[in-house]
Amino acid sequence: MSAYDVIALGEPLVEVATGEPFAHGVPATLGVSGDVVNAAAAAAAAGARVAIIARVATGELGDAVVARIRELGIDDALVQRVRGQQGVYLLHSDPSGQRQFSYARAGSVGSTLSPADLDADALAAAGAVLASGITTALSTSAHDAVLAAAKLASRFVYDPNFRPRLTTSAAAAAVLTEVAPLAALLTPSAPAETGALLGTGDPAAAVVRLRELGAGAVAVTCGDRGVHVSSGTGPDRFQPAVPAPAVIDQTGAGDVFAGTVTARLALGDTLDDAVRLGAAAASLAVGGQGGTGFIAGLQEVRTHAGAA
Repeated sequence: MSAYDVIALGEPLVEVATGEPFAHGVPATLGVSGDVVNAAAAAAAAGARVAIIARVATGELGDAVVARIRELGIDDALVQRVRGQQGVYLLHSDPSGQRQFSYARAGSVGSTLSPADLDADALAAAGAVLASGITTALSTSAHDAVLAAAKLASRFVYDPNFRPRLTTSAAAAAVLTEVAPLAALLTPSAPAETGALLGTGDPAAAVVRLRELGAGAVAVTCGDRGVHVSSGTGPDRFQPAVPAPAVIDQTGAGDVFAGTVTARLALGDTLDDAVRLGAAAASLAVGGQGGTGFIAGLQEVRTHAGAA
């Protein structure tokens, strides 16, 4: 038995969330987020044994990050504590989906993740390894770490997670071309992300292109419509969205989907069942403030998926 079902790579961030647009005197809530934390928390809630590979600063902010990681059921044994700047971002969101982000991560310790931080044995033994395009865009060394981890993994899941503030569409598309042949599953979103990286907002056309690039399976998330699923065996399917009981903040919903799907695949679920639970988990996650404001447990996710 491997030590971990899922290992995720990336940069944990301190999150400062406000209920109003950024301005002097606006009250804020301190949290811990970042795509790797959101996804790993969802994977742990979905029943998996989870660890993250990351660099976190020494000092009080880094201590808060590690404490929250542990609270979320994530093993921090593979986290490196490094002197330097802890990555931080500010978030304002409202239920309509309007959001403001401001990042202080240039030169952060998290962006210096490198292949030297990888535990090759743990990665090879894990049920699945998860990373995103945010991590590959942080730095050359972080990009190299993700590619090295993908080559070590028995099952590699990649969420393109394209962020124009971090990279260009051409650069992100080039990384996707590199990663696709190594990926058991890709989880892009449509139409915006597939349009930017693949030149099409049509999920079916995006699946064809990604399969041509060598991806084993593809789950294209289509917002509140659902998920276009292609497993490589049999016809493509469309998993309808699971309606959200409440929408407070959409931050991290895609990460929760990817983390839940990865966990359930590592634990033996079919792709269709994993996607169904991933969609349900994501629709619950938008009911909390911030990336890890509400990570539902597996039984609640199953009940929500069943009710839909």
